Amino acid sequence: MITQKIGIIGCGNMGGAILYGALKSGVLSKENVYVYDINPAMMEKADSWGVHLAKDDEDVCAKSDIILLAVKPQNAAEALSQCGHALEGKALMSIVAGVTVKRLHDMIDGTPRILRLLPNTPAMVFEGAFAICSDNDFTEEELTAAKSIYETIGVIEMVPEHLIDAACALNGGGPAYVAMFIEAMADGGVKQGLSRATAYRLAAQTCLGTAKMILEQGIHPGQLKDMVTSPGGTTIEGCEALERGGMRAAVMECINAATEKSKRL
Repeated sequence: MITQKIGIIGCGNMGGAILYGALKSGVLSKENVYVYDINPAMMEKADSWGVHLAKDDEDVCAKSDIILLAVKPQNAAEALSQCGHALEGKALMSIVAGVTVKRLHDMIDGTPRILRLLPNTPAMVFEGAFAICSDNDFTEEELTAAKSIYETIGVIEMVPEHLIDAACALNGGGPAYVAMFIEAMADGGVKQGLSRATAYRLAAQTCLGTAKMILEQGIHPGQLKDMVTSPGGTTIEGCEALERGGMRAAVMECINAATEKSKRL
């Protein structure tokens, strides 16, 4: 269990998912957590989990050793300005998309240690993928604490900050792309006579199971494809159709486009 005091600025979908997962896993004790959100509904949610409710952003920082900034990008500057001098010497974790460590420092009155990371929405069901900046100035103890929080609700990968835009495109936007693929697979099933509910369940579970085989058994995606494509069978016909449609190139260009957009933010 983490012994440091943890502060949360912003307890919406992502901030709330991170906090809930860490509390449920036992990594965090509710007695060691302080939360503030401008939305009263989010404060009520945090209160139902038994954590301390802070009076404002500055109060969170003053009472915490490690602070998670989980606000929308357009609200980051205002939230940090309200922290006053309370971030001086503290450890700040930021999941604010598109805001670099340098920009964060420019918004802060003080010199905290900063760890930037990028989550994704499956963290809400404890299957998140977190890209954590390897070039950070957290102490070893602080980094260990941070990793233990995110490992409770997903997997973590350490990447240098100059590659965080690629991570934004891949794991940040990835749930949208996977959802589109599941929807397309289901549409194909419906066209062939399956009910909509059945098609969605089969498509979603197939994607989930395939991902688990790759992650848990270490099977290469190409090997997994070969396991399913029998000579002269139905699956290789489907694979050929995907290749004719340019699926691989389209997906690669999707990641390229999203990465460049992230760089422009």
